[in-house]
Amino acid sequence: MENLYEFLPEELVTFILVTLFSLLIGLSQRRISLKREGETTLFGTDRTFTFIGILGYLLYILDPEGMKLFMGGGLILGILLGINYYVKQSQFHVFGVTTIVIALITYCIAPIVATQPSWFYLMVVVTVLLLTELKHTFTELAQRMKNDEMVTLAKFLAISGIILPMLPKEPFIPGIDLTPYSVWLATVVVSGISYLSYLLKRYVFHESGVLVSGIVGGMYSSTATISVLARKCKKALPEDVPEYAAAMLFAVSMMFLRFLILIFIFSGAVFQTVLPYLLIMSLVSASVGTFIHFRKKKKKDKTSDVPEEEDNSNPLEFKVALIFAGLFVVFTLLTHYTLIYAGTSGLTVLSFIAGLSDITPFILNLIQDTSKVSTQVIAASSMQAIISSITVNMCYALFFSGRRKELRPWLLGGFGLVIGVNFILLLIFYFI
Repeated sequence: MENLYEFLPEELVTFILVTLFSLLIGLSQRRISLKREGETTLFGTDRTFTFIGILGYLLYILDPEGMKLFMGGGLILGILLGINYYVKQSQFHVFGVTTIVIALITYCIAPIVATQPSWFYLMVVVTVLLLTELKHTFTELAQRMKNDEMVTLAKFLAISGIILPMLPKEPFIPGIDLTPYSVWLATVVVSGISYLSYLLKRYVFHESGVLVSGIVGGMYSSTATISVLARKCKKALPEDVPEYAAAMLFAVSMMFLRFLILIFIFSGAVFQTVLPYLLIMSLVSASVGTFIHFRKKKKKDKTSDVPEEEDNSNPLEFKVALIFAGLFVVFTLLTHYTLIYAGTSGLTVLSFIAGLSDITPFILNLIQDTSKVSTQVIAASSMQAIISSITVNMCYALFFSGRRKELRPWLLGGFGLVIGVNFILLLIFYFI
């Protein structure tokens, strides 16, 4: 945007931008105000906001150093807006100061455009337009919000912005690279990804089908998602059962992407090593899930939806964070002493055993300390733990679905294919 100043006078470009932005804000605000209040109590038209922006620009360029004229004009505008609000409140019982605030922001656009970089004033205008247009969306969001939702947000801010910076970075066990800060940092990162997935599932895809539930839930916890889908599968019609198997495989696919994100955050070297393998694993799982999904659709286009049971689990429960931190410490100690007494072969066995529980603490523990173990060993152990976890998830799905016969061939075939391909990739990794 600043390149225009090389071909046109700076004052002309600034005037055009101020006029255009003010008009856009006026058009957006007029449409919303007409829908909400009507013509009687309308503060002004789109031209009013445009003139407010132009007035701000004229008063600013007349005294750009002292800005006395600009501040005086802002004071007069504020008084007029206050009178307008008083009349609306007393005669028409219309409350709310959104229009007043937007008018004052429009008045301030001129000095912002004249003094700030283009990305900043564009960000201001875009934010105003979005917040104006999304009023109805925010209203629906507030109605769907649970009573303790703000408490949940406060918990995340507390564990990430208050507790984490206060923790010491010195090892609390001599000879073991394990600090309170590293333990809680892993907890915060995992909780952040889980919380984001939780918000998407609850407020963006809250009315989604089974397939989307598997995709979004896989970013939170593939094990929990597969267990929930398996329970719901008990009540599904026989022709709808393959859709649940497809959703479970998509949850596995998203699990690979989740671990790629975690590995990228903590270790760039390990990320470069495992990137092609985990991507292929994710694509294979998604491809098998897609095949099952479209094969099922081909057999029957009309589906009978089972009423969705809302998952109210909170990913930021303090006990969940403590359990994760405890598992992280346990796997750190197990990895340390396994390497001392059993070497890398013992770590291979431990990686498969880790799949019986939550493998996230095990993998994060490995990738945070690459000084004692080579990148190749860490990558192989991570992939082995993931394969073990997928096998356990398949067993969970069979168990929680009540061993439903319609689901069994899809699970054994789909998960079996994914596990087989993963083993082949693991062998390729070892031989390359």
